[in-house]
Amino acid sequence: MKTGLASVAFRQLKPAEIVKMVGKAGLDGIEWGGDIHVPSGDIKQANEVLKMTMDEGLEVSSYGSYYRLGCGRENKTGFDRILATAGQLKAPVIRVWAGNRASAEADEAYWNAVAEDAFNIAGLAQKSGVQVALEYHEDTLTDTPESACRLLKEVNHSNLRSYWQTHMETSPAERLEELRDIAPWLVNVHIFSMVNNQRTELAEIAGEWKKYMEVIRKIDTVRYCMLEFVKDNSPQQFFRDAETLKYLIGTPESISQII
Repeated sequence: MKTGLASVAFRQLKPAEIVKMVGKAGLDGIEWGGDIHVPSGDIKQANEVLKMTMDEGLEVSSYGSYYRLGCGRENKTGFDRILATAGQLKAPVIRVWAGNRASAEADEAYWNAVAEDAFNIAGLAQKSGVQVALEYHEDTLTDTPESACRLLKEVNHSNLRSYWQTHMETSPAERLEELRDIAPWLVNVHIFSMVNNQRTELAEIAGEWKKYMEVIRKIDTVRYCMLEFVKDNSPQQFFRDAETLKYLIGTPESISQII
């Protein structure tokens, strides 16, 4: 299991600045976002970002696309362009979103449209050796563990995986259950610290994350645990959170040093 940063944490910075920060922090890779840093279809930018990432001794952990399953022309770009961009980045995983509607508001026709699209793009990506993984997020069909598992089971494609991140409205105990439920499909984890809807230092909830990591560490399909956001979008805070993250994915004994 490796450590990384989602580039969307620093939309205000250029890719070269992000690469230097991640290298200095001693993390392993970067999830490049498809909105600003590596726009879908910009093959030249993908080439340049891949080179600077590799030159720093880092990996591309994944490509964070904003493709919405089942939304057709509402997407700004087709999945074929996203796949081509991810291929140029040598990204092993493409993140996609499970529609644009909360699971409680989705009818059967909507579920079917999202599931069909997911099956189709998972197959398309598989031919290129790239996995597709669902963002685990509010206001999509992965906004609860039950709905996320339902979608993954209905699609039933070996190349469709899932991310996981904490949902703010759930308790730590509920999140542990979510992790166990989603474990068969889990590939990447997004990490951030929110207390009372305010971003905080990751170290403040390291004890909570220690429990999550005890579960995550046993899931052999997990590639990356990545910082997704940091307090105040601060590079200085990023370096502190990166140290906490490295402790968290280490041995249980090392975690005790920061708790």
